[in-house]
Order: sequence, then structure tokens, then C-alpha cells
Amino acid sequence: MRKDITVVVTAEDRVKLIEIVRDRNRSQNHVWRAEIVLATVDGLGTEAIMRRTAKSKTCVWRWQERFMHEGVAGLLRDKTRPARKRPLPPATIQQVIALTQGPPPGETTHWTSAAMAKAAGISASAVLRIWRAHGLQPHRIRQFKLSKDPKFAEKLRDIVGLYVAPPLNAIVLSIDEKSQIQALDRTQPGLPLKKGRCGTMTHDYKRHGTTTLFAALDVRNGKVIGQNMQRHRHQEFIRFLNTVERRVPVGKLVHAIADNYAAHKHPKVKAWLARHPRWTFHFTPTSASWLNAVEGFFAKLAKRRLKRGVFCSVVELQAAINRFVAETNEAPKPFVWTADPDQIIAAVRRGYQVLDSIH
Repeated sequence: MRKDITVVVTAEDRVKLIEIVRDRNRSQNHVWRAEIVLATVDGLGTEAIMRRTAKSKTCVWRWQERFMHEGVAGLLRDKTRPARKRPLPPATIQQVIALTQGPPPGETTHWTSAAMAKAAGISASAVLRIWRAHGLQPHRIRQFKLSKDPKFAEKLRDIVGLYVAPPLNAIVLSIDEKSQIQALDRTQPGLPLKKGRCGTMTHDYKRHGTTTLFAALDVRNGKVIGQNMQRHRHQEFIRFLNTVERRVPVGKLVHAIADNYAAHKHPKVKAWLARHPRWTFHFTPTSASWLNAVEGFFAKLAKRRLKRGVFCSVVELQAAINRFVAETNEAPKPFVWTADPDQIIAAVRRGYQVLDSIH
């Protein structure tokens, strides 16, 4: 031991050091530091301690000295070391933040790390660290659409009320159509998934026509009534309503939720509703098709069946859609609405306030 180091261990300190050594959940750094102190107290020399702990001479001396000045607590922490590079000045960080929140130079739409590094005179990695620390992501953008419907709150509460508490002796249907579904065939066959390689698919394709899927989602039990048609005019919509009318049990009232597509409000559709008094249409607010529950089924269909599908004809595409609808009905899941309409209305109001303040 160095002549300027004196290690004195009290009975209490010895108990603590032994507990550290015997604790299996303790960090190994703490364990060998405690072993150095215990070996020193037991009278072992520096060479013997080095062999027992497999540490260098300077390391043994360092932790003997640390214990001499700070006791057991000094063994349980590491001293902070100066950064390899000097931290950026606060003014530079604020400059990067201010530039990021403003428009980029030239004919570009958003900042890149390279462009910001050039503008601020720092490295691209430093720019990325600043963005990460302050939650800035100029490469991303989120889409939104605020409804301008003057009866937004009224329609929202009406539809949410149907989702949360469907009327007695009635069926609630979410109706819509997914139009222009393309029967796409790939120009070359892809490769299957295997270890170290994802499945492949050519970026180009052959078009074999389109179809439109009319669907009605029963909110209470999650079953779907689907029908493929070539077009999506009011004539096809009335044909689909007739299909649904035949499938709904007699004596049940029908509350149908639909968006504001022109075919849904055609005079002939209104005449059809007049001939079927048990039907009541509830239209979503404008620019709020997300309120229609069947949109979730369409998203699932597109992601799970259509996006990677290969179809050589419209007939093949329609058969695949019909099979997907049948599989959905084999294990249906009731639609459950969880969002608070008051929070939605408040969020829309805040959105308009922010837009008004900026523009």
C-alpha cells in the first residue's frame, strides 16, 4: 500500500463490505472494490490484492484512497469524467431549435440534419442529438382535417350514443363503400420470407380492373354484410340496401351510420328510405369519416388482404374479399367505442384556436 494511504475499517463498515461481497444482485464493480478494502484490512500486500482481484496496481491504490476519504459510500459511485468533446454553447442549441421551427432555405420543404449542420456550423450528429433531446422531428408530418360542420357536436353525440347504448329492439349498422379496389398482378413472382431476408415483391404491377366493396358492420356483434359491385353510384347503393334489408330480421329497427357521399343522399335513396320506415340514417359530420366504425374493417382488409395480394382478375379479387368477410364473420368482435365525445369536441376547438392564432 502507498505510504500516504491509511485504511481504517470500523466494525460497521466491515459488515457493510461483507454484505456487498455476498450480495448476488450487486454490481460486480462494487464487489471487487469491497474485496480490495477487505483484503487491505486483512493485511495483504498490493501484489496479493492484485492477484486476488485481477486488478492493476493503480486501480488498487485508487480505491484504497477513495475508501480512505469517502468510506463505503465512495465505493458505490463512479466519479463523473469530463466529456470527450466540449458541450455545445446554449446559444448554438437555441439557434438550431429556432431554425428547425422555421422554414428551410431555398426550394425545400423541411430541414435535414445535413442542411441544419451546414447552417449552424456544427456536425450532423450534434444536430440529431439536439433534435432528439427537444423532441423535434422535421422529417415527419402528421395529417389532419378539422370538420367545419356547424352541427359537429350534435352529430358526434348522436352517433357515439348509438355505439355506446344501441336502442332496444334495433340494430345499428355502420355502412360505407370501399371503392376502386384494384386487382393488381405483379410482373414477376416474389421470393418467400426466410431467415435474414424479408419477403420480396416487385414494385411494378399489372392492372386487371377494379371493384367496389359495399359493407355494413353490425356494431353489436361485429359481423359484416359485404357485396362487391363494379361501380359505386346510388343505383348500386340501393341494391346493397336491399341486400341488407333481406338480411336484417323482421321487426328490427335499423339505425344506419353513413358518411356524406352524394350517393347516400340521392333523391332515389331518400325515396327508398320513405318506403322502408324502419330505416333511419345518421350521417357523420363532414370531414369526419373516422367516426364511421366500418372504416376500421376496411383498414384491416387493406392491410391484411389487399396490400400484398396478387390478383390476376377482378373475379379472383372479389373471391378473396368474400373469403375475408366470411373469416371475419366466423370470429366476429363487437365494436367498442372508448373515446369521450367531450374530449373530441374540446380537441377540435383547440385545433381551430391554434389555426386561427397562426394564420
